[in-house]
Amino acid sequence: MTAAPSPRSPSKYRGRLAPSPTGLLHLGHARTFWIAAQRAKERGGVLILRNEDLDLPRCRAEFANAMLEDLRWLGIEWSEGPDRGGPFGPYTQSERRAWYLRAWENLRDMGLIYSCTCSRKDVAQAAGAPNEGDDEPLYPGTCRPGVGPGLQPGRAERSSADFSQPAGVNWRFRVPDGERICFADLHLGPQEMIAGRDFGDFIVWRRDDVPAYQLAVVVDDAAMRITEVVRGADLLKSTARQILLFRALGLPIPDYYHCDLVRDEAGVRLAKRHDPLSIRRLREMGWTPEQVRGEIPRS
Repeated sequence: MTAAPSPRSPSKYRGRLAPSPTGLLHLGHARTFWIAAQRAKERGGVLILRNEDLDLPRCRAEFANAMLEDLRWLGIEWSEGPDRGGPFGPYTQSERRAWYLRAWENLRDMGLIYSCTCSRKDVAQAAGAPNEGDDEPLYPGTCRPGVGPGLQPGRAERSSADFSQPAGVNWRFRVPDGERICFADLHLGPQEMIAGRDFGDFIVWRRDDVPAYQLAVVVDDAAMRITEVVRGADLLKSTARQILLFRALGLPIPDYYHCDLVRDEAGVRLAKRHDPLSIRRLREMGWTPEQVRGEIPRS
């Protein structure tokens, strides 16, 4: 059983904001980031801001500028970030490839990841119904190398040992099937997920030569010495995956606080397509920071 460590001393608290500049921030983001800022302040800790811009086709400079401006307007302050610098920079993910590549090499050399030629369509069709509330369907193991006598290797074109660079194929972390991944969420309470049932082998590096979210976040949270991660409850399965990566890379596991999700009138989780509820649109309509914060549900 894998579990996160016990909470750390408040005097060592380091929290983070990790927006992605793929659209305008909305009330859901405001809620999560405000809670993160308040938790850091209450604990006398440090808050950093990290620009998670790895999805380059969707990331735009105007969104990056808007997120900094909107967060400041909301009343959130941070001590380290792309606009302020700090001892653990750079704080923009597109500038941190060397860190991610070293982690990929370590995982490759330990035999914990394997190359995968499956497309997203292949996985979606083979997996059947996707996992509810998750952005990565359960991988059916098509390319997973076999182990033990009589088992055949997966269909990947080359063995993982043949690769000196990750480009050209997806790379998946092989989860320990049947292992319970447990952690004590500081808001939602005890959590338990079973590897291979609740989530499968997941991508750590994409075929277009971009490190995947799971790997980048783990590497950055460890390098920036984050002690508590505040984010939405839709990322609970990501937390289980990331705990496995932290353990595999020998890195300290932060504490987690997953916020309740903010939904629209139809009960749909807010996304960046909800422009009428973006912080920028509310500002243009004459809302004050106090009014926006008043619309943030309490956790």
